[in-house]
Amino acid sequence: MTDSVRAFLRNVATGIKDSILGIGTISKLDARIQQKREEQRRRRASGALAQRRAQSEERKPDSEPKLASRIFQCCAWNGGVFWLSLFLFYRVFIPLLQTLTARIIGDPSLHGNVWSWLEFILTSVFSALWVLPLFVLSKIVNAIWFQDIADLAFEVSGCKAQPFPSVSKIIADMLFNLLLQALFLIQGMIVSLFPIDAIGQMVSLLHMALLYSLYCFEYRWFNHGVEMHQRLSNIERNWPYYFGFGLPMALLTALPSSYIVSGCLFSILFPLFIISANEAKTPTKLYHFQLRLFSLVVLISNKLFHKTVHLQSSLTSSVSTEKLPSPHTSPVRQRPLSSQ
Repeated sequence: MTDSVRAFLRNVATGIKDSILGIGTISKLDARIQQKREEQRRRRASGALAQRRAQSEERKPDSEPKLASRIFQCCAWNGGVFWLSLFLFYRVFIPLLQTLTARIIGDPSLHGNVWSWLEFILTSVFSALWVLPLFVLSKIVNAIWFQDIADLAFEVSGCKAQPFPSVSKIIADMLFNLLLQALFLIQGMIVSLFPIDAIGQMVSLLHMALLYSLYCFEYRWFNHGVEMHQRLSNIERNWPYYFGFGLPMALLTALPSSYIVSGCLFSILFPLFIISANEAKTPTKLYHFQLRLFSLVVLISNKLFHKTVHLQSSLTSSVSTEKLPSPHTSPVRQRPLSSQ
């Protein structure tokens, strides 16, 4: 029992340390990326003509994205544009307008009725015409920038990205991944409603920390060709380490009461923790027991995913007017052969 507690605390502390200290490597990564690219150019420039081309390329300004600039763009967009606009509207514009209308109307009771309607209309228009479109745009832009940051960080490692067998498998992996993460998030929200508030909040925090670790390590594992079931197994078998790794982000994003503000904060912090995950030295020794928190959502995701595949298959067959015999077994109906 004592050994388990010690191992738990040691792994949690290691996860927290890796998540925080990994951020400090950002300043060195750009220099390592540039050095690696220059070495690749020298290898290519073997002949005289290739050397001339390499010299002309060196004179051109480097248009390839840099890690620090991408991270700065994420912080400037999510913090400087999105979060600042929310702060100015709710903390500056609305209070000033409320004070101004109170002085113009004069009567407190009449001002209370007018202001309640005016505030509702203004906040609704602001949310519909600014917050919602900007939130959707931010999700798209952030997804592109997050991928750039992950690819640049992976480039330094010297490893070659492992391609998935097919495009269809990549799409299936992404869809299954999104469904599973959404269900796991719902599971975390449900356990937070536990009657004993302290226990509910602790278990919910455990869910969020593990989910954030999955987010951060997903880019690294995807480039290494690690499939979804293996990613979840990694987290469940070494859950104290991944709990510690995701804990700082889970605590920081839990501070704001607004979901939008929490999302902005997540988008600012997430690129930093992608770097930390890429630089982290994950433990090779497994923890004493596996925490199967993902088992239920994996079961539900498998059921929903297979039902969707069966429904799509039946719709396709019903739309088809010609029913020609196929020489191949349908992938949906095909059963795996038992291993000998």
